[in-house]
Amino acid sequence: MYSRRPEHETESAYDLFHRGVGFLSHGHPHQAAMFLSRAKLLEPEKASIREALGRALFNAGRALRARREFAKAVQIDPASDYAHFALALACERTGQRSRAIGHLKLAIVMRPGVDDYERALARLAG
Repeated sequence: MYSRRPEHETESAYDLFHRGVGFLSHGHPHQAAMFLSRAKLLEPEKASIREALGRALFNAGRALRARREFAKAVQIDPASDYAHFALALACERTGQRSRAIGHLKLAIVMRPGVDDYERALARLAG
């Protein structure tokens, strides 16, 4: 999974995305961000890439950059409840509490009954 490719061989956004998600799922957010940033350069309007990059950046402690990626994911795909939830968490981490609450409420309306969404809203609104 983590093998290096020869320098002359180009990788598709799909390949980079899957390698990045692999690193992310194995707890390596910095490496994930590297691959996902390269995928974003190739496919800047793919919400899935922006969302995964946001997760990697957030897990690497880079909440401000993560917030930008999640905001772009929401802009590209406004119906993504998870993107709204992730944007809310990044907003909370960067001191934008009211914005966070708004995005959490949207996520809950889009997908009611998700415990993580409801717990986050209770924590922020309480």
